Amino acid sequence: MSARTVLQEADIARALTRIAHEILESNRGAEGIVLLGIPTRGVTLADRLGPVISGIADTEIPVGSLDITLFRDDLSKHPTRSPKRTEIPDGGIDGKTVVLVDDVLFSGRSIRAALDAIQSIGRPAVVRLAILVDRGHRELPIRPDFVGKNIPSASSERVNVRLKELDGVDEVTIES
Repeated sequence: MSARTVLQEADIARALTRIAHEILESNRGAEGIVLLGIPTRGVTLADRLGPVISGIADTEIPVGSLDITLFRDDLSKHPTRSPKRTEIPDGGIDGKTVVLVDDVLFSGRSIRAALDAIQSIGRPAVVRLAILVDRGHRELPIRPDFVGKNIPSASSERVNVRLKELDGVDEVTIES
């Protein structure tokens, strides 16, 4: 199996900065924005994105995490994994602009599960989707609002996002 690097540390940082600007522009400012990362790497990316947006807008952006494990439609196909913790920032999500943050968008099923999870905890005014890598191959009509990089790939290939906080390195590779 061969792997090629498609994003490196500087590329990821640049993508997050661009996404931060796009979120602020789309929302016409920082008011009411709540970032919710989807475990595992989406939480790390949300934790990075929040301070970037805060730095640009000069205001604190609430960041939390949203576990989708119990809302997945493939629990019978995959080994059971223990649910992660959902952490909703103070002030909740009702009436807010929730930006879901994840590392890779593939079939769209994880995002569908995330939308179900959000409905179980509140009623945001708007839900947006920020993705580091959109690799295509959607099975559901879900489209990201903010994309770090579109990386066309074969459905048989594997896209790996590695982040310093979890893996010791920032990079995105494709294995074929």
